[in-house]
Amino acid sequence: MKHTEALKRNSPNEVKIGLISISDRASKGVYQDEGIPALQAWLMKAISNPCAFHERLIADESEVITETIVELVDELGCDLVLTTGGTGPSRRDVTPEATRDAGTREMPGFGEQMRQISLNFVPTAILSRQTAVLREVDGHAALVINLPGQPKAIAETLEGLKDENGKSIVPGIFAAVPYCIDLIGGPYIETDESVIKVFRPKSAIKK
Repeated sequence: MKHTEALKRNSPNEVKIGLISISDRASKGVYQDEGIPALQAWLMKAISNPCAFHERLIADESEVITETIVELVDELGCDLVLTTGGTGPSRRDVTPEATRDAGTREMPGFGEQMRQISLNFVPTAILSRQTAVLREVDGHAALVINLPGQPKAIAETLEGLKDENGKSIVPGIFAAVPYCIDLIGGPYIETDESVIKVFRPKSAIKK
């Protein structure tokens, strides 16, 4: 597929999102994958724009992970790619390394904030090696983020922590995603503020 064809959208503000669940057993059908359904459900609740989702369920294989990220960005024109699984310290957990291999620049702040959020729930959050990168090719760029493997943890890291009145205590990482997409030339993403409030400088807000 030519790259210009990959960048076509059904509407100007459509967001193309790649969802990758990385699990040896789920990819073999040993058990049902929960990562992609959890990701898609949260994103559909949070994002106001029309979205086009591209889903991949793959094994914990470094080359396969890298190739899948490249395919979603280069061939399908995704603006955002979210992975789930494979970020722990076990020998089969190779998602962060494979993600860096697909990236052109690293965005370490996303991983730092995810660990900060998760530490409010479990001390083992420090074992997580999640990261994020930008992949830039032929005038197109995408943000790629490693997320946790558990649906509950996925929602917590995207949405952040709120008090009993719904006020944000610790910002979720998705609050920064739309402005990052702005800066790399992607569509202007708007959200349901009851789920996640986007942060943009005043000069970047479209009326």
